[in-house]
Amino acid sequence: MPETGLLDPNSVRRIAAALDLRPTKQRGQNFVIDPNTVRRIVSLSGIGAEDVVLEIGPGLGSLTLGLLEQARAVTVVEIEERLAERLPQTVAERLGDEAAARLHVVTSDALLVEELPGEAPTAVVANLPYNVSVPVILHLLKRFEQWRTGLVMVQLEVADRLVAPPGSKTYGVPSAKLAWYASASRVGTVPPKVFWPVPNVESGLVRIERRDPPETTATREQVFAVIDAAFAQRRKMLRAALAARVGGVATEAIEAAGIDPQVRGEVLDVEQFARIASELAARDAWVR
Repeated sequence: MPETGLLDPNSVRRIAAALDLRPTKQRGQNFVIDPNTVRRIVSLSGIGAEDVVLEIGPGLGSLTLGLLEQARAVTVVEIEERLAERLPQTVAERLGDEAAARLHVVTSDALLVEELPGEAPTAVVANLPYNVSVPVILHLLKRFEQWRTGLVMVQLEVADRLVAPPGSKTYGVPSAKLAWYASASRVGTVPPKVFWPVPNVESGLVRIERRDPPETTATREQVFAVIDAAFAQRRKMLRAALAARVGGVATEAIEAAGIDPQVRGEVLDVEQFARIASELAARDAWVR
């Protein structure tokens, strides 16, 4: 009798063996082998029967199967060709042809994807490779504006940085840039034992809720340039960090934005960075 439903440890290893797959650290390949963890992720994501979900790095399909049990359609982006080619077969075998028809597979690097087949995604749910998780999240937020909610599993340290508030030790560029697009909260942790191979770190689950960006006359690129400059040397006062890029106009622009030039960038929220960018733009001072 063929196996059906979500993948368990034996089925994960069996599919990997059939593909002659040896997971690599280079691509952050740690596959979920615990069906209960998949169900938990899907539940925490809040997706429903009308959602079109975008998943990055489906691997052998553990999470994909759980998403297809709940969502109307799932689009996956997989960089490794043999994994992308195998996924529809796995879905058809374990959930049936109807589920396979609701799956769209894109073979590509997620950072290079500019278009997706089928309907626009309404949600993102993904187990992201640790080494590219932040760039992938920011790219998806920038490029695909239709999705409103997301749940990503990332290295616990990365999760803490993504949700960090201004003034905390872990607040930095990822926190501030994500805040331009969305609010983020940590909604759980995932132990190493539910993965194969077993990683050396815990994972964190981050819930993302898209919101409107701050009101500003500056562009997103200009605001992000200010953020990058402010955190380039964390121990410097804000006026010194920005003066290295725009010269003496830095102090004037910071004060015009209603901010003390002697504070450090790590205490500012994204709205304050946006105000500074607006003042710099008004003075034709471009942070590069």
